[in-house]
Amino acid sequence: MRFRNIGIVIRREYLNRVKKKSFLVTTFVVPILMAALVIVPMVLMMNTKEKTKVVAVVDRSGIVMPFLESNEVIRYVDEGSRELDSLKVHLSDYGYDGVLSISEINEEKSVSADFTSVKPIGMSISEMMSGRINAAVESYRVDSYGIEGLAQIMKDVKSNIRIRSYTVDEASGAEKISDASVNSILSMVLGIFIFIFITMFGGMVMSAVIEEKSSRVVEVLISSVRATELMFGKIIGVALVALTQFLLWILLSGILIAAAMGIIVPKMSQNVDPTEIIASTGVNPEMVNMPFATGNAEIDSIIGTIQGLNLGSIIVYFLIFFILGYLLYASLYAAIGSAVENEGDTQQLQLPVTIPLMLGYFIALYAFNAPDSSIAVWGSMIPFTSPIVMLARIPFGVPVWQIILSIALLALTTFGGAWLSAKIYKVGILMFGKKSTFKDLWKWLKMK
Repeated sequence: MRFRNIGIVIRREYLNRVKKKSFLVTTFVVPILMAALVIVPMVLMMNTKEKTKVVAVVDRSGIVMPFLESNEVIRYVDEGSRELDSLKVHLSDYGYDGVLSISEINEEKSVSADFTSVKPIGMSISEMMSGRINAAVESYRVDSYGIEGLAQIMKDVKSNIRIRSYTVDEASGAEKISDASVNSILSMVLGIFIFIFITMFGGMVMSAVIEEKSSRVVEVLISSVRATELMFGKIIGVALVALTQFLLWILLSGILIAAAMGIIVPKMSQNVDPTEIIASTGVNPEMVNMPFATGNAEIDSIIGTIQGLNLGSIIVYFLIFFILGYLLYASLYAAIGSAVENEGDTQQLQLPVTIPLMLGYFIALYAFNAPDSSIAVWGSMIPFTSPIVMLARIPFGVPVWQIILSIALLALTTFGGAWLSAKIYKVGILMFGKKSTFKDLWKWLKMK
Protein backbone atom coordinates (compact mmCIF):
# COMPACT_ATOMS: atom_id res chain seq x y z
CA MET A 1 0.00 0.00 0.00
CA ARG A 2 1.49 3.34 -1.08
CA PHE A 3 0.91 6.20 1.35
CA ARG A 4 1.51 8.79 -1.37
CA ASN A 5 -1.53 7.51 -3.26
CA ILE A 6 -3.59 7.51 -0.07
CA GLY A 7 -2.59 11.15 0.45
CA ILE A 8 -3.71 12.03 -3.08
CA VAL A 9 -7.10 10.36 -2.49
CA ILE A 10 -7.47 12.16 0.85
CA ARG A 11 -6.70 15.52 -0.76
CA ARG A 12 -9.13 14.86 -3.62
CA GLU A 13 -11.90 13.70 -1.29
CA TYR A 14 -11.42 16.65 1.07
CA LEU A 15 -11.25 19.41 -1.56
CA ASN A 16 -14.15 18.03 -3.61
CA ARG A 17 -16.42 18.00 -0.59
CA VAL A 18 -15.51 21.32 1.02
CA LYS A 19 -16.05 23.10 -2.32
CA LYS A 20 -19.61 21.84 -2.66
CA LYS A 21 -22.45 24.31 -2.13
CA SER A 22 -24.14 21.88 0.25
CA PHE A 23 -21.07 21.94 2.51
CA LEU A 24 -20.97 25.74 2.57
CA VAL A 25 -24.71 26.04 3.18
CA THR A 26 -24.83 23.54 6.04
CA THR A 27 -21.65 24.98 7.56
CA PHE A 28 -23.27 28.39 7.96
CA VAL A 29 -26.94 27.44 8.41
CA VAL A 30 -26.46 24.87 11.21
CA PRO A 31 -24.68 27.33 13.59
CA ILE A 32 -27.52 29.80 13.06
CA LEU A 33 -30.07 27.10 13.95
CA MET A 34 -28.03 25.97 16.97
CA ALA A 35 -27.73 29.54 18.20
CA ALA A 36 -31.46 30.07 17.63
CA LEU A 37 -32.26 27.09 19.86
CA VAL A 38 -30.49 28.89 22.70
CA ILE A 39 -31.42 32.49 21.94
CA VAL A 40 -35.08 32.28 20.86
CA PRO A 41 -36.44 30.83 24.14
CA MET A 42 -34.64 33.59 26.08
CA VAL A 43 -36.03 36.29 23.79
CA LEU A 44 -39.53 34.84 24.11
CA MET A 45 -39.25 34.74 27.89
CA MET A 46 -38.10 38.34 27.92
CA ASN A 47 -40.66 39.77 25.50
CA THR A 48 -43.74 37.64 26.00
CA LYS A 49 -45.81 37.47 29.13
CA GLU A 50 -48.88 35.32 29.52
CA LYS A 51 -52.08 37.04 30.57
CA THR A 52 -52.81 36.70 34.28
CA LYS A 53 -55.49 34.07 34.91
CA VAL A 54 -58.44 35.35 36.95
CA VAL A 55 -60.00 32.56 39.01
CA ALA A 56 -63.24 32.73 40.97
CA VAL A 57 -63.15 30.80 44.25
CA VAL A 58 -66.13 29.22 45.99
CA ASP A 59 -64.72 28.00 49.30
CA ARG A 60 -67.26 26.02 51.36
CA SER A 61 -64.54 24.85 53.77
CA GLY A 62 -63.62 28.33 54.97
CA ILE A 63 -59.94 27.36 55.32
CA VAL A 64 -58.53 27.52 51.80
CA MET A 65 -59.26 31.07 50.62
CA PRO A 66 -56.79 32.74 53.05
CA PHE A 67 -54.00 30.59 51.55
CA LEU A 68 -54.77 31.50 47.93
CA GLU A 69 -52.34 34.36 47.40
CA SER A 70 -52.55 36.16 44.04
CA ASN A 71 -49.41 36.73 41.97
CA GLU A 72 -48.39 37.70 38.44
CA VAL A 73 -49.59 34.35 37.08
CA ILE A 74 -52.94 33.89 38.77
CA ARG A 75 -55.37 36.18 40.61
CA TYR A 76 -57.98 34.75 42.96
CA VAL A 77 -61.39 36.39 43.59
CA ASP A 78 -63.60 35.25 46.47
CA GLU A 79 -67.06 34.50 45.04
CA GLY A 80 -68.48 32.54 47.95
CA SER A 81 -71.72 34.53 47.78
CA ARG A 82 -72.53 33.51 44.19
CA GLU A 83 -74.13 30.29 43.03
CA LEU A 84 -71.53 27.84 41.73
CA ASP A 85 -73.67 26.69 38.78
CA SER A 86 -74.23 30.29 37.70
CA LEU A 87 -70.49 30.97 37.78
CA LYS A 88 -69.74 27.91 35.67
CA VAL A 89 -72.26 28.87 32.99
CA HIS A 90 -71.36 32.59 32.85
CA LEU A 91 -67.58 32.53 33.33
CA SER A 92 -66.85 34.87 30.43
CA ASP A 93 -69.66 37.24 31.41
CA TYR A 94 -68.15 37.65 34.87
CA GLY A 95 -64.65 38.07 33.45
CA TYR A 96 -63.21 34.84 34.87
CA ASP A 97 -60.94 32.27 33.27
CA GLY A 98 -62.16 29.55 35.61
CA VAL A 99 -63.83 28.74 38.90
CA LEU A 100 -62.25 26.80 41.77
CA SER A 101 -64.74 24.98 43.96
CA ILE A 102 -63.66 23.77 47.41
CA SER A 103 -65.91 21.31 49.29
CA GLU A 104 -66.72 21.37 52.98
CA ILE A 105 -64.29 19.71 55.39
CA ASN A 106 -64.91 15.96 55.54
CA GLU A 107 -64.35 13.37 58.27
CA GLU A 108 -60.72 12.95 57.24
CA LYS A 109 -60.07 16.62 57.91
CA SER A 110 -59.58 17.24 54.21
CA VAL A 111 -61.40 18.78 51.26
CA SER A 112 -61.98 18.02 47.60
CA ALA A 113 -61.33 20.57 44.87
CA ASP A 114 -62.75 21.01 41.37
CA PHE A 115 -61.69 23.49 38.72
CA THR A 116 -63.93 24.41 35.80
CA SER A 117 -62.81 26.52 32.83
CA VAL A 118 -63.64 27.11 29.19
CA LYS A 119 -60.08 26.27 28.08
CA PRO A 120 -57.83 23.65 29.71
CA ILE A 121 -55.29 25.11 32.12
CA GLY A 122 -51.57 24.41 32.14
CA MET A 123 -49.95 21.97 34.54
CA SER A 124 -47.99 24.71 36.34
CA ILE A 125 -51.17 26.59 37.31
CA SER A 126 -52.85 23.36 38.40
CA GLU A 127 -49.88 22.45 40.59
CA MET A 128 -49.75 25.96 42.00
CA MET A 129 -53.40 25.78 43.13
CA SER A 130 -52.96 22.25 44.49
CA GLY A 131 -49.95 23.34 46.51
CA ARG A 132 -51.86 26.15 48.22
CA ILE A 133 -54.87 23.92 48.94
CA ASN A 134 -52.61 21.27 50.49
CA ALA A 135 -50.92 23.96 52.60
CA ALA A 136 -54.34 25.07 53.87
CA VAL A 137 -55.39 21.52 54.78
CA GLU A 138 -52.08 20.83 56.54
CA SER A 139 -52.43 24.04 58.56
CA TYR A 140 -56.00 23.09 59.54
CA ARG A 141 -54.94 19.63 60.66
CA VAL A 142 -52.09 21.05 62.76
CA ASP A 143 -54.44 23.54 64.44
CA SER A 144 -56.99 20.78 65.13
CA TYR A 145 -54.62 19.15 67.61
CA GLY A 146 -54.87 22.18 69.86
CA ILE A 147 -51.20 22.07 70.77
CA GLU A 148 -49.74 25.51 71.24
CA GLY A 149 -46.88 26.26 68.85
CA LEU A 150 -47.26 22.94 66.98
CA ALA A 151 -46.99 24.60 63.57
CA GLN A 152 -43.68 26.19 64.55
CA ILE A 153 -42.42 22.93 66.03
CA MET A 154 -43.18 21.04 62.82
CA LYS A 155 -41.48 23.75 60.80
CA ASP A 156 -38.42 23.60 63.03
CA VAL A 157 -38.04 19.82 62.84
CA LYS A 158 -37.96 19.82 59.04
CA SER A 159 -34.50 19.53 57.55
CA ASN A 160 -32.87 19.62 54.15
CA ILE A 161 -29.57 17.78 54.40
CA ARG A 162 -27.60 17.16 51.22
CA ILE A 163 -24.78 14.66 51.08
CA ARG A 164 -21.51 16.11 49.81
CA SER A 165 -19.60 13.43 47.95
CA TYR A 166 -15.82 13.16 47.79
CA THR A 167 -13.40 10.82 46.09
CA VAL A 168 -10.11 9.96 47.75
CA ASP A 169 -6.78 9.19 46.09
CA GLU A 170 -5.55 6.01 47.75
CA ALA A 171 -1.92 6.88 47.02
CA SER A 172 -1.82 10.46 48.34
CA GLY A 173 -4.93 10.44 50.52
CA ALA A 174 -6.10 13.69 48.90
CA GLU A 175 -9.84 14.26 48.67
CA LYS A 176 -11.69 15.78 45.74
CA ILE A 177 -15.32 16.87 45.74
CA SER A 178 -17.47 14.78 43.41
CA ASP A 179 -20.99 15.65 42.30
CA ALA A 180 -22.76 12.62 40.80
CA SER A 181 -25.00 14.82 38.64
CA VAL A 182 -21.99 16.43 36.90
CA ASN A 183 -20.40 13.04 36.24
CA SER A 184 -23.70 11.63 34.98
CA ILE A 185 -24.30 14.53 32.58
CA LEU A 186 -20.74 14.38 31.26
CA SER A 187 -21.03 10.60 30.88
CA MET A 188 -24.28 10.87 28.95
CA VAL A 189 -22.98 13.69 26.71
CA LEU A 190 -19.77 11.82 25.82
CA GLY A 191 -21.64 8.59 25.04
CA ILE A 192 -24.27 10.31 22.89
CA PHE A 193 -21.75 12.48 21.05
CA ILE A 194 -19.48 9.64 20.01
CA PHE A 195 -22.50 7.55 18.96
CA ILE A 196 -23.76 10.39 16.75
CA PHE A 197 -20.31 11.08 15.28
CA ILE A 198 -19.54 7.46 14.41
CA THR A 199 -22.99 6.91 12.90
CA MET A 200 -22.98 10.16 10.93
CA PHE A 201 -19.42 10.00 9.65
CA GLY A 202 -19.59 6.28 8.86
CA GLY A 203 -22.78 6.89 6.88
CA MET A 204 -21.00 9.63 4.93
CA VAL A 205 -18.27 7.17 3.92
CA MET A 206 -20.83 4.63 2.74
CA SER A 207 -22.72 7.25 0.73
CA ALA A 208 -19.49 8.45 -0.89
CA VAL A 209 -18.54 4.90 -1.94
CA ILE A 210 -22.01 4.22 -3.36
CA GLU A 211 -22.01 7.54 -5.23
CA GLU A 212 -18.69 6.80 -6.97
CA LYS A 213 -19.65 3.21 -7.73
CA SER A 214 -23.05 4.05 -9.20
CA SER A 215 -21.53 6.80 -11.40
CA ARG A 216 -18.75 4.44 -12.56
CA VAL A 217 -16.13 7.01 -11.54
CA VAL A 218 -14.52 4.31 -9.42
CA GLU A 219 -13.46 2.41 -12.56
CA VAL A 220 -11.26 5.33 -13.57
CA LEU A 221 -9.85 5.74 -10.05
CA ILE A 222 -8.99 2.04 -9.71
CA SER A 223 -6.84 2.30 -12.81
CA SER A 224 -4.57 4.76 -10.98
CA VAL A 225 -4.64 3.58 -7.34
CA ARG A 226 -5.27 0.31 -5.57
CA ALA A 227 -8.73 -0.40 -4.18
CA THR A 228 -7.42 -0.50 -0.59
CA GLU A 229 -5.65 2.84 -1.07
CA LEU A 230 -8.88 4.32 -2.40
CA MET A 231 -10.87 2.95 0.54
CA PHE A 232 -8.53 4.24 3.26
CA GLY A 233 -8.06 7.57 1.50
CA LYS A 234 -11.82 8.01 1.30
CA ILE A 235 -12.30 7.09 4.98
CA ILE A 236 -9.68 9.58 6.17
CA GLY A 237 -10.77 12.27 3.70
CA VAL A 238 -14.41 12.11 4.81
CA ALA A 239 -13.30 12.20 8.46
CA LEU A 240 -11.29 15.38 7.86
CA VAL A 241 -14.25 17.00 6.07
CA ALA A 242 -16.61 16.08 8.90
CA LEU A 243 -14.20 17.28 11.59
CA THR A 244 -13.64 20.56 9.72
CA GLN A 245 -17.37 21.16 9.53
CA PHE A 246 -17.91 20.19 13.17
CA LEU A 247 -15.17 22.55 14.41
CA LEU A 248 -16.63 25.38 12.31
CA TRP A 249 -20.06 24.67 13.79
CA ILE A 250 -18.68 24.97 17.31
CA LEU A 251 -16.72 28.15 16.51
CA LEU A 252 -19.51 29.95 14.66
CA SER A 253 -22.22 28.85 17.14
CA GLY A 254 -20.07 30.03 20.04
CA ILE A 255 -19.54 33.44 18.43
CA LEU A 256 -23.24 33.90 17.67
CA ILE A 257 -24.38 32.78 21.13
CA ALA A 258 -21.74 34.90 22.92
CA ALA A 259 -22.70 37.99 20.91
CA ALA A 260 -26.41 37.46 21.56
CA MET A 261 -25.85 36.83 25.26
CA GLY A 262 -23.97 40.11 25.55
CA ILE A 263 -27.07 41.92 24.31
CA ILE A 264 -29.86 39.82 25.85
CA VAL A 265 -28.60 39.08 29.38
CA PRO A 266 -28.36 42.74 30.52
CA LYS A 267 -31.89 43.38 29.23
CA MET A 268 -33.20 40.24 30.92
CA SER A 269 -31.77 41.31 34.26
CA GLN A 270 -33.68 44.59 33.93
CA ASN A 271 -36.97 43.31 32.53
CA VAL A 272 -37.45 39.86 34.03
CA ASP A 273 -38.30 39.48 37.71
CA PRO A 274 -36.93 36.21 39.15
CA THR A 275 -39.97 35.88 41.42
CA GLU A 276 -42.23 35.91 38.35
CA ILE A 277 -40.24 33.08 36.80
CA ILE A 278 -40.51 31.08 40.04
CA ALA A 279 -44.22 31.72 40.30
CA SER A 280 -44.82 30.80 36.67
CA THR A 281 -43.30 27.36 37.26
CA GLY A 282 -45.69 26.58 40.08
CA VAL A 283 -42.90 26.29 42.66
CA ASN A 284 -43.88 27.13 46.21
CA PRO A 285 -42.44 30.60 46.90
CA GLU A 286 -41.25 29.37 50.29
CA MET A 287 -38.81 27.08 48.48
CA VAL A 288 -36.66 30.02 47.45
CA ASN A 289 -35.74 30.50 51.11
CA MET A 290 -34.55 26.91 51.55
CA PRO A 291 -30.76 26.42 51.76
CA PHE A 292 -30.40 24.47 48.54
CA ALA A 293 -32.50 26.91 46.54
CA THR A 294 -29.91 29.65 46.91
CA GLY A 295 -27.67 27.38 44.89
CA ASN A 296 -24.45 28.32 46.76
CA ALA A 297 -23.59 24.85 48.06
CA GLU A 298 -24.78 23.16 44.91
CA ILE A 299 -22.87 25.53 42.64
CA ASP A 300 -19.73 25.08 44.74
CA SER A 301 -20.14 21.32 44.43
CA ILE A 302 -20.53 21.52 40.65
CA ILE A 303 -17.56 23.86 40.23
CA GLY A 304 -15.44 21.69 42.53
CA THR A 305 -16.35 18.55 40.58
CA ILE A 306 -15.49 20.18 37.26
CA GLN A 307 -12.18 21.43 38.63
CA GLY A 308 -11.41 17.95 39.95
CA LEU A 309 -11.97 16.32 36.57
CA ASN A 310 -8.91 15.63 34.49
CA LEU A 311 -10.37 17.23 31.39
CA GLY A 312 -7.12 16.83 29.48
CA SER A 313 -7.14 13.05 29.82
CA ILE A 314 -10.87 12.91 29.03
CA ILE A 315 -10.29 14.81 25.77
CA VAL A 316 -7.37 12.52 24.88
CA TYR A 317 -9.46 9.40 25.57
CA PHE A 318 -12.33 10.86 23.56
CA LEU A 319 -10.07 11.40 20.55
CA ILE A 320 -8.51 7.91 20.84
CA PHE A 321 -11.83 6.08 21.10
CA PHE A 322 -13.41 8.28 18.45
CA ILE A 323 -10.60 7.74 15.94
CA LEU A 324 -10.41 3.98 16.52
CA GLY A 325 -14.19 3.58 16.64
CA TYR A 326 -14.64 5.67 13.52
CA LEU A 327 -11.97 3.74 11.59
CA LEU A 328 -13.57 0.43 12.60
CA TYR A 329 -17.11 1.34 11.63
CA ALA A 330 -16.15 3.50 8.63
CA SER A 331 -14.25 0.55 7.10
CA LEU A 332 -17.31 -1.66 7.64
CA TYR A 333 -19.58 0.98 6.11
CA ALA A 334 -17.16 1.30 3.16
CA ALA A 335 -17.33 -2.47 2.62
CA ILE A 336 -21.14 -2.33 2.65
CA GLY A 337 -21.13 0.60 0.22
CA SER A 338 -18.85 -1.28 -2.18
CA ALA A 339 -21.22 -4.26 -2.25
CA VAL A 340 -24.31 -2.32 -3.41
CA GLU A 341 -25.23 0.08 -6.19
CA ASN A 342 -27.77 2.23 -4.33
CA GLU A 343 -28.54 3.07 -0.70
CA GLY A 344 -31.84 1.19 -0.83
CA ASP A 345 -29.94 -2.10 -0.98
CA THR A 346 -27.90 -1.39 2.17
CA GLN A 347 -30.65 -2.03 4.74
CA GLN A 348 -30.08 -5.76 5.17
CA LEU A 349 -26.28 -5.53 5.05
CA GLN A 350 -26.23 -2.71 7.64
CA LEU A 351 -27.92 -4.75 10.39
CA PRO A 352 -24.73 -6.44 11.70
CA VAL A 353 -23.13 -2.99 11.92
CA THR A 354 -26.09 -1.05 13.29
CA ILE A 355 -27.03 -3.49 16.07
CA PRO A 356 -23.69 -3.26 17.98
CA LEU A 357 -23.81 0.53 17.73
CA MET A 358 -27.35 0.67 19.14
CA LEU A 359 -26.44 -1.86 21.83
CA GLY A 360 -23.47 0.29 22.85
CA TYR A 361 -25.73 3.35 22.99
CA PHE A 362 -28.25 1.66 25.30
CA ILE A 363 -25.51 0.26 27.56
CA ALA A 364 -24.01 3.77 27.78
CA LEU A 365 -27.38 5.16 28.93
CA TYR A 366 -27.35 2.52 31.66
CA ALA A 367 -23.67 3.04 32.48
CA PHE A 368 -24.03 6.58 33.81
CA ASN A 369 -26.29 5.17 36.56
CA ALA A 370 -24.19 2.06 37.28
CA PRO A 371 -20.71 2.59 35.77
CA ASP A 372 -19.17 -0.43 37.52
CA SER A 373 -21.93 -2.93 36.75
CA SER A 374 -21.03 -6.09 34.86
CA ILE A 375 -22.86 -5.06 31.70
CA ALA A 376 -21.10 -1.66 31.67
CA VAL A 377 -17.64 -3.19 32.26
CA TRP A 378 -18.06 -5.84 29.57
CA GLY A 379 -19.60 -3.28 27.20
CA SER A 380 -16.51 -1.10 27.63
CA MET A 381 -14.25 -4.05 26.74
CA ILE A 382 -16.04 -5.48 23.69
CA PRO A 383 -14.53 -3.54 20.73
CA PHE A 384 -17.82 -2.96 18.88
CA THR A 385 -19.38 -1.21 21.89
CA SER A 386 -16.33 0.03 23.81
CA PRO A 387 -15.94 3.43 22.02
CA ILE A 388 -19.35 4.48 23.35
CA VAL A 389 -19.54 2.65 26.69
CA MET A 390 -15.99 3.31 27.90
CA LEU A 391 -16.38 7.05 27.37
CA ALA A 392 -19.61 6.91 29.38
CA ARG A 393 -17.69 5.26 32.25
CA ILE A 394 -14.54 7.42 32.25
CA PRO A 395 -16.02 10.44 34.15
CA PHE A 396 -16.70 8.11 37.11
CA GLY A 397 -13.12 6.86 37.24
CA VAL A 398 -11.98 3.70 35.46
CA PRO A 399 -8.85 1.69 36.36
CA VAL A 400 -6.03 2.47 33.94
CA TRP A 401 -5.55 -1.20 33.07
CA GLN A 402 -9.15 -1.43 31.88
CA ILE A 403 -8.72 1.61 29.62
CA ILE A 404 -5.45 0.26 28.18
CA LEU A 405 -6.99 -3.18 27.61
CA SER A 406 -10.05 -1.63 25.97
CA ILE A 407 -7.90 0.50 23.63
CA ALA A 408 -5.68 -2.48 22.75
CA LEU A 409 -8.66 -4.71 21.93
CA LEU A 410 -10.30 -1.93 19.93
CA ALA A 411 -7.08 -1.23 17.99
CA LEU A 412 -6.62 -4.92 17.11
CA THR A 413 -10.26 -5.23 16.05
CA THR A 414 -10.01 -2.03 14.00
CA PHE A 415 -6.95 -3.39 12.19
CA GLY A 416 -8.66 -6.75 11.58
CA GLY A 417 -11.93 -5.11 10.53
CA ALA A 418 -10.12 -2.80 8.11
CA TRP A 419 -8.22 -5.75 6.60
CA LEU A 420 -11.42 -7.78 6.11
CA SER A 421 -13.31 -4.76 4.78
CA ALA A 422 -10.53 -4.10 2.29
CA LYS A 423 -10.89 -7.65 0.93
CA ILE A 424 -14.61 -7.08 0.39
CA TYR A 425 -14.03 -3.61 -1.02
CA LYS A 426 -11.49 -4.82 -3.64
CA VAL A 427 -14.03 -7.22 -5.15
CA GLY A 428 -17.30 -5.45 -4.46
CA ILE A 429 -16.31 -2.05 -5.86
CA LEU A 430 -16.16 -3.52 -9.40
CA MET A 431 -19.26 -5.73 -9.12
CA PHE A 432 -22.26 -4.44 -11.04
CA GLY A 433 -25.71 -5.72 -11.97
CA LYS A 434 -26.20 -8.07 -9.01
CA LYS A 435 -27.65 -7.51 -5.55
CA SER A 436 -25.04 -8.72 -3.07
CA THR A 437 -25.90 -10.95 -0.09
CA PHE A 438 -24.06 -12.09 3.03
CA LYS A 439 -23.15 -15.24 1.13
CA ASP A 440 -21.41 -13.12 -1.52
CA LEU A 441 -19.51 -11.16 1.13
CA TRP A 442 -18.32 -14.41 2.72
CA LYS A 443 -17.18 -15.67 -0.68
CA TRP A 444 -15.20 -12.46 -1.30
CA LEU A 445 -13.55 -12.73 2.12
CA LYS A 446 -12.20 -16.19 1.25
CA MET A 447 -10.73 -14.98 -2.03
CA LYS A 448 -6.94 -14.45 -2.07
